[in-house]
Amino acid sequence: MEHRHLNHQRFTLAAIDDVISRGNFNDWAELRRAVLADSALLNKVERVCGQYASDPYAQRHLFWLRYVEAHRKTA
Repeated sequence: MEHRHLNHQRFTLAAIDDVISRGNFNDWAELRRAVLADSALLNKVERVCGQYASDPYAQRHLFWLRYVEAHRKTA
């Protein structure tokens, strides 16, 4: 996915937010594969999504926040 205002393909905080906010299924699958390969990305996803924790309409971010929580329980 070409991220807004970004000229690289690394999963920075801005890139993660963009993938979650605007990405499609394939973009989410790529993020999931990256998280499975590098568990340090869980912290970044949590940082991005934690900002939306009190917003009931930010369902995409809440989904990923729950994903992080569930993944940490099984790890």
